[in-house]
Amino acid sequence: MKGDKTMKTKRFSLYWWCACAGTLLASCYPLWMGVRVLGDLIADGTVAKEHYPKYLIPYTPIAVAVIVGVLLMPLCLRWLRRAALVGGAGAALAVFFTAELLLEKTVVVSDGLAAQLEDWQMYMCWVPPELVDWSGGYRTQTAVDILMGDYNPAFKLHFYVISVVLILALLNCLYGFGQMIRRDEFTRCKSLTVQSVCTAVFLGLCILACFTAFWRDGNLAVSPLSAMLMSVFFILLGVTAGVFAASFLLGRRRAVSVAIPAAIAAVMTVVMYIGEMILLSGHLYQYGEGLLFESLPVIVLAPVDILIVLFSGGVTAAISQWLNRAPRKEEPSKQ
Repeated sequence: MKGDKTMKTKRFSLYWWCACAGTLLASCYPLWMGVRVLGDLIADGTVAKEHYPKYLIPYTPIAVAVIVGVLLMPLCLRWLRRAALVGGAGAALAVFFTAELLLEKTVVVSDGLAAQLEDWQMYMCWVPPELVDWSGGYRTQTAVDILMGDYNPAFKLHFYVISVVLILALLNCLYGFGQMIRRDEFTRCKSLTVQSVCTAVFLGLCILACFTAFWRDGNLAVSPLSAMLMSVFFILLGVTAGVFAASFLLGRRRAVSVAIPAAIAAVMTVVMYIGEMILLSGHLYQYGEGLLFESLPVIVLAPVDILIVLFSGGVTAAISQWLNRAPRKEEPSKQ
């Protein structure tokens, strides 16, 4: 008995060290961005635009938050037990919002122009870097005027939603597998594996969006490629959040284990649309031409957007149903 406990402890220790090393390795670039900006702040009190790494926020605070959450894993599992994720994720989110708000107050200076990072980041959301005229402010175009509007801090809603979903999903996987190894109990293995796949693909899309903005060009009407990538991004955000909920509701009645994750997925997708609507001054990107892509009165969403919301919930419901399916019992062989 004592030998089994010692073996579990050793396996968990190895897992935790691997989780720490993997998290640090995956966070090298976000951490480098943060160190570079902090170096400029310490030396000059501001950050020159040519030294500003694009999407410093929110990805550097996300990386720092996840690292803190992983470092706290042994303490949380030991002292909080089943509530370990609550404690670890709570600490990680506190670190994230602290780092995020501090970085948002960073001043970016370029050719005599100065702006707080939160303002500057908003403009970078819709203006590709090569279209920015640094000598005289921000380059404006007819379509871009629609996107710009007045500065509204609420535009950060979708940044925060993405960040919180990523932090919770990543820590759910890391803590979940850690708990399984520590307890030698694997009932959540299937759900955590699905969560890991969803989170990895969603994170990959986030990284792609950072460097390409899904090839948007500053116009409300986007290309078919951009429309497809944005649709998948919205759907996958909802599915990732829904599967997170589903991993804790295994074995409950259908109204709980399937309906709740599906509803969460649909709601999270709607929240992303709301964030985009705020950023675009009450508009949304248009994925094509025709009735399917035209905004409906009052709600702004087009029929295709409603289908995306429903599809996000439907995919999550199907996954939740599969996760709760009991394994088939093997029939005894006839002699």
